This record gives sequence, C-alpha cells and structure tokens, in this order.
Amino acid sequence: MPAGYHKWVPQALRFLPMPADQDIRGCIACGYCKSHGQCVFHDIVNELAPEFEEADGLLVGTPVYYAQPNATLVALLQRLFYSTPFDKRMKVGACVVCCRRGGASATFDALNKFFTISQMPVVSSQYWNSIHGRTPGEAQQDEEGKQTMRTLGRNMAFLMKSIALGKEQQGLPETESVKEMTNFIR
Repeated sequence: MPAGYHKWVPQALRFLPMPADQDIRGCIACGYCKSHGQCVFHDIVNELAPEFEEADGLLVGTPVYYAQPNATLVALLQRLFYSTPFDKRMKVGACVVCCRRGGASATFDALNKFFTISQMPVVSSQYWNSIHGRTPGEAQQDEEGKQTMRTLGRNMAFLMKSIALGKEQQGLPETESVKEMTNFIR
C-alpha cells in the first residue's frame, strides 16, 4: 500500500445528505430530460445532478424496507441516473444498507444495478456492505459491520485515486460509436 493512503478517505469523500422529509416523485417517462438535459420536476434531483457530474464516485446508503431500498431513494436514483446526459463511466459506486435482520443482499443488489448499467466500477469490501441495527445507535454494536464500512471507505478512496491516475496516464476506455438497443418484442 502507498504510504499514507488511509488519509485519502476524508479528502476523497464529500457528504451530500438527502433530507428525509423531501417528497421526491418517481419518473413518469415523459422524455423532458432528453430534450432539456434535466428532469421535468425541479427538485433535489436537478440540484444533485451537477454535484454527481463533478464527483469521482457516489456512495449511497439506505435502510432496508421489505428487502428493498427506501422508495424515496429509488425514485431519486432512477431520475438522477436517467435524466443526466453526462458520461458516468469510471465514476466509482458503492452502497451501504442497514437492516434489522434480513433483506440486505437484495437491497444491496438493487442499488448496485444503477452503477453497473452506467459502467461505474462497484467498490467492494470484506463482506457485503451491510450493517445491522433497528433502533438509533444499535448499528454501532455491529463490530463486523463497522469494520466492513471502514474497509469500504478505504477501498473507495483507493479506487477513485487509482482511476484518476489511470485517466491521467491512459484516458478512459474506448466506447463503441453506436450503442445497440434491442427490444425483445419484434
């Protein structure tokens, strides 16, 4: 490991909280974003878009509800990823989930789909990025979960720094000029 690489974490990560009381609508597939470069609903999604474009990575966290991410977060991510026309390749993505007992893996998988469809490398840790607890402060008792989060933070910072160095030296991977889109009904 490079000397002092553990110090990258605080410098590399910036916290942009999503207020829990915000009413965030789901996508209505109106197509406004394709012609205007932003979502038709002028709310936090359009506010976060420039931050996301500028960022080297995205870390998303959610509680688990019925083995799924929070519905408001899903609405935000669907609109944010769909409405933003910029290239997301090689921005790193990571998610963390908190559950009482079960549903973490399904939630983790659902959130990672946003990254993989956007050619964003997914950051791994020593275990799936979940921590357990139901009441405030309970997750602080999950020693393995806390260690998993610390490892994730270090890995995310390292991967963002490594990709930045790679871009400097080699640029981004080539893309095909035409993106094939196939519908399964002919």
